Amino acid sequence: MATIFSKQNVFLLLLIVMVLLAKLIPFHESYNQYFNLAGFIDWGIAVIFLLYGLKLNLKEVVKDVSNWKLHLLIQSGTFIIFPLLALIFYPFVKDSEYFNLWLSVFFLASLPSTVSSSVVMVSIAKGNVTSAIFNASISGIIGIIMTPLLMSFFLTANSEGGNQTEIIEQLLLKVLLPIILGILLNPFFKKWVTKYANIISEFDRLIILLIVYESFSTAFLENVFVSVPALVFVVLAFSVIFLFFTTYFILKLIATKLKFKPKDIITATFCGSKKSLVHGSLFLLVLGIPNDQKVLFLLPVMIYHSFQLFYVSWLASYLSKKSAVVEVQEII
Repeated sequence: MATIFSKQNVFLLLLIVMVLLAKLIPFHESYNQYFNLAGFIDWGIAVIFLLYGLKLNLKEVVKDVSNWKLHLLIQSGTFIIFPLLALIFYPFVKDSEYFNLWLSVFFLASLPSTVSSSVVMVSIAKGNVTSAIFNASISGIIGIIMTPLLMSFFLTANSEGGNQTEIIEQLLLKVLLPIILGILLNPFFKKWVTKYANIISEFDRLIILLIVYESFSTAFLENVFVSVPALVFVVLAFSVIFLFFTTYFILKLIATKLKFKPKDIITATFCGSKKSLVHGSLFLLVLGIPNDQKVLFLLPVMIYHSFQLFYVSWLASYLSKKSAVVEVQEII
C-alpha cells in the first residue's frame, strides 16, 4: 500500500511541477507547428474514456445491484448533497463579482466520484469493496449526464452565447461514443487491459498533467493571476474542505440512521464524498469553459484532489487499524 501512496504523492508533485513549468516556459500558440498540444489532449480525452469503457467490469456492476440503498445514498451524496451545499451560497453571489469563483466550486460539486482511489481507500479501510467498484464505475457514467446538466443552469447565463449544441457534440464525440465503443470491445480486449493496467493509468495521469500545463500556460500568458488575489486561493481551500467534511458527516449520519453495516458506512462516506480530477480536467474542456477562466475552474478540483488523497489515505489507515483492534478483541 505504501507504493500506492508514494505514486499518488509523486503525481501531486508533478502537478506542481506542471504549474511551475507553465510559469517558466508557457506553451505559446506558435509552438503548435512543432507539437499540437491541444489536438493531442483532445485525442487523449477520447482515449481515456475508451479505456474507461474497456475497464468497466459489467459482471461486477450487475452482481452488486441488489445493495440499492447503499448505491442510492452514495450517488445522492455525489450528485445531490454536494451540489446542494454549494447552491446554499448562490443567492449571496449571483449578482456579484464573486459569481465565477462560486461557479468554479459548484463545478467541483457537480463532478462524479473517482474510480481507482475510491476503491483503493475503501479496501484499506476494510469497507465494502464490491460496492465501491460498482459505485465508482456507475458514478462516471451518471456524471456524463449530471455534470453538464447541473452546470448548464449557470453556464448558459454566464457564457458568451452559451453554445449548448457544441457542448452536446463534444460530449457525444469525446465522452459517450468512446465509452460505448469501449464497452462493446470489452470482451475482446479485457485481457489486454488487465495486462497493461499500470500503463493505462499512467496515460490518464499524463493527459491530466498536460491539461494542467496548457491551462496554466494560457493563464500566465494572459496575466490571469494579476486579477486573482491571494485571498481567492484561501477562500477556495476553505470552501472545498468545508464541502468535504459536511458531505462526509451527512452521509455518515444517514448511513448510521439507516442502520448500515460498518463496511457499508465506510463505503458510503468514502465514495460519496470523493470527486474526480480526471473528470474535472476533461469536462473543463468539453463544457467549453472560456480559456481565461479554466485555471479558476481547475483550482478547486486540484485543491480538493490533493486534500482528499492525503486526508482520506490517513483516515483509511486509521479505520483499518481500528477494525483490526476490534477483530482481536472479538477473538479474545
